[in-house]
Parts: sequence; structure tokens; C-alpha cells
Amino acid sequence: MHFIFENKYILEDSTVLLRPLELSDFNNLLPFALHEAYLWKYSLLSIYDKESLETYLNYAVQHRNDSLEYPFIVFDKRTNAYAGSTRFYDISFLHKTLKIGYTWYGKDFQGTGLNKHAKFLLLDFAFEKMGMERVEFRADNKNERSIAAIKSLGASLEGVLRSSEIKPDNTRRDSAILSILKNEWYDSLRENLLQKLS
Repeated sequence: MHFIFENKYILEDSTVLLRPLELSDFNNLLPFALHEAYLWKYSLLSIYDKESLETYLNYAVQHRNDSLEYPFIVFDKRTNAYAGSTRFYDISFLHKTLKIGYTWYGKDFQGTGLNKHAKFLLLDFAFEKMGMERVEFRADNKNERSIAAIKSLGASLEGVLRSSEIKPDNTRRDSAILSILKNEWYDSLRENLLQKLS
């Protein structure tokens, strides 16, 4: 299967819409950058002012143009508001693997079920449309909430990479590695997650 990157993929259900992140989304995400600095506590990035948001958007869009990543902006249909962002990254069509990450939501959207809806759409697209065999997730090993959320999708914890990455404050983090395989998704995890969403 040959998948071609195009700047048109929109994933949606009755709750959430994911569309390609654009430079023009600056104003949609600016309130998070200016008023919710705690969002980046466990993140490998930090968006804290207009300049850092511009850098974030430029990086994301350029990496999509280079077919390295595919970033989305997340829109909550229930509240008619932009909620955050997520993306595919480290995409390997040779090995049929990718990672889902760079995921963040404003405080008003956390714990609302929005993330499960978004992850279902991303996983289904990765396995069904992109032909992936493995989807990986990474999280700061101290971020218990994020790890629990990924496990609730049915992902298996594979282990921890020690001192694997540098955080914005120049300290190093240990990264928990979790994954879902294509056969697991279609054998049971897809249906299990659908039941949770309903």
C-alpha cells in the first residue's frame, strides 16, 4: 500500500474534528500559550508566548511538508471550540510504524472523553488508511495521568527508555514506551474502545 501525504485529511466523529494544523491557527491556539503554561510540565516542547507559538507552528507545518510528521488541530464539536493539538510523527512507511504524540489539550477539555475520541480516529486512520502495523506512544515516565490514558486505549507498556530525551528546561527525562499492534487493534481493541466511546 502506498500512502501519499496530502494536506487535506480531516478525521471526525460526532464529538471531535481533527484537521491539518496550519500557520493560520495561530489565534486559535494563542490563549493556551498565554494562559496555560502548566500544559508543558511533562512536554518536550514549551509554548509560552507568541514567538514560541509561531516557532511551534512553523516547525509542525514544515515537517508535514517534508512528509516527516502530520500535525492536527483538535476541535471539540460539543463546545464549538479549539481544544489543542496532536500528530503522527516518526513515520516509517518502510517498517510500517509511526508514533502518535505531541498531544495536548487545554484544561477545559481534559477528562471530558475528547482524547479517546481523537485517539480512536487517529488509530483507525493509521491502521486502515496508512497501512501501519505498529503505533507507538511515548510519555514522560513521571506523567502518570498520560500513561494511564494511553493504557486505557488498550496499549501495552513495553518498558522505559532511561534518560532518553531533553526537556525544555535542559533536564533529561525517562520515557515510557507503549504500543498497539495492528492485529491487536482489529482483534479486540478497536471494538473495546468503540464501546467506551458509546
